[in-house]
Amino acid sequence: MAQFSTTQLVQGQGKLMIIMLLFEYKSFLSLNPLLGSQGQFPLTQNVTVVEGGTAILTCRVDQNDNTSLQWSNPAQQTLYFDDKKALRDNRIELVRASWHELSISVSDVSLSDEGQYTCSLFTMPVKTSKAYLTVLGVPEKPQISGFSSPVMEGDLMQLTCKTSGSKPAADIRWFKNDKEIKDVKYLKEEDANRKTFTVSSTLDFRVDRSDDGVAIVCRVDHESLNATPQVAMQVLEIHYTPSVKIIPSTPFPQEGQPLILTCESKGKPLPEPVLWTKDGGELPDPDRMVVSGRELNILFLNKTDNGTYRCEATNTIGQSSAEYVLIVHDVPNTLLSTTIIPSLTTATVTTSVAITTSPTTSATTSSMRDPNALAGQTGPDHALIGGIVAVVVFVTLCSIFLLGRYLARHKGTYLTNEAKGAEDAPDADTAIINAEGSQVNAEEKKEYFI
Repeated sequence: MAQFSTTQLVQGQGKLMIIMLLFEYKSFLSLNPLLGSQGQFPLTQNVTVVEGGTAILTCRVDQNDNTSLQWSNPAQQTLYFDDKKALRDNRIELVRASWHELSISVSDVSLSDEGQYTCSLFTMPVKTSKAYLTVLGVPEKPQISGFSSPVMEGDLMQLTCKTSGSKPAADIRWFKNDKEIKDVKYLKEEDANRKTFTVSSTLDFRVDRSDDGVAIVCRVDHESLNATPQVAMQVLEIHYTPSVKIIPSTPFPQEGQPLILTCESKGKPLPEPVLWTKDGGELPDPDRMVVSGRELNILFLNKTDNGTYRCEATNTIGQSSAEYVLIVHDVPNTLLSTTIIPSLTTATVTTSVAITTSPTTSATTSSMRDPNALAGQTGPDHALIGGIVAVVVFVTLCSIFLLGRYLARHKGTYLTNEAKGAEDAPDADTAIINAEGSQVNAEEKKEYFI
């Protein structure tokens, strides 16, 4: 107790000495008014600092004739008189002391340190300059409330973002997939210390399946954060009924080809294994129509496969389905064109043979086909087609030859021996004799055969 009293006595004596020095200095100036220069003015600047930071208070005098400088706090307590510390506060330190400048620092600044500080230049009269110290209250990390997982598609969601301790009041902004949401509610309340504020913002919107996995961000902007805002994030989880779509492996299914129908289903929770039906009933040929996961494999298409195929997907939220109408098309015709030029004639014969393959529906033929064979590999027998073409060409050539020979043999005019000599003969015997003799001098008629 005695030691504490001694410390208080020392502090009291120090303050008393500073007061006596100030009194003597003012008395000295009053007795020597010419020493108080009229061109001397202290210069200060306002200071803004973040709570918990360090503030530097500087007072400068451009022209000073060894006149003392003093800093005092908003309560008019002297902090420093020249280089002498007057207030016992470990947070307050001397930075620089000269006839032209007096700078002090206040560390670990609190909101209670805010106010107007005074720099005094002890001329006659005393000249002062004010510097206002502004302390910024740092907002706390924001918190998002109001989300309960999971949320059903179509529900109305209300999220609230809240932060406290800001001075001045902080600004809250909402973002959805990096796109700002403008239509929000804003509320500002003063804290119990009557210096800081609690700020909250509410976001209302109706969710759908596109919001599943979307990040909703609440961002707090404040001048104390040095362009690095504080954020809180909430990832949405939305449950919704499945959406179904059937995708065929080929847009133009043909007889004999395989076909794969894929049932593409999306939902949350993930839909259970899908159900395939045809024309409202079960699949008619399980051996040829194989279901693997979400795929329906039809190994060999035929006309009996025509119909409406349905895929159903179900989860805990609901059920959805899609339909696909299958029409099996015929295999396109194959047209073979052959041009043959015979070596014994100048005629050109062009023969076009159209061969149409039709499917065999017997059980024996179907079972003998290779189930792994690809579509298009079951083509016509080329050796058989070549033989048919050769026979047709041979028959055509023979017909042309016989027709030509027939026409040649019936060409021209034919006369008997009596007719040949009947022009100048009085009777038949004379006509025959004239005809035989005229063959010696007359030009013979010739016949040509092709």
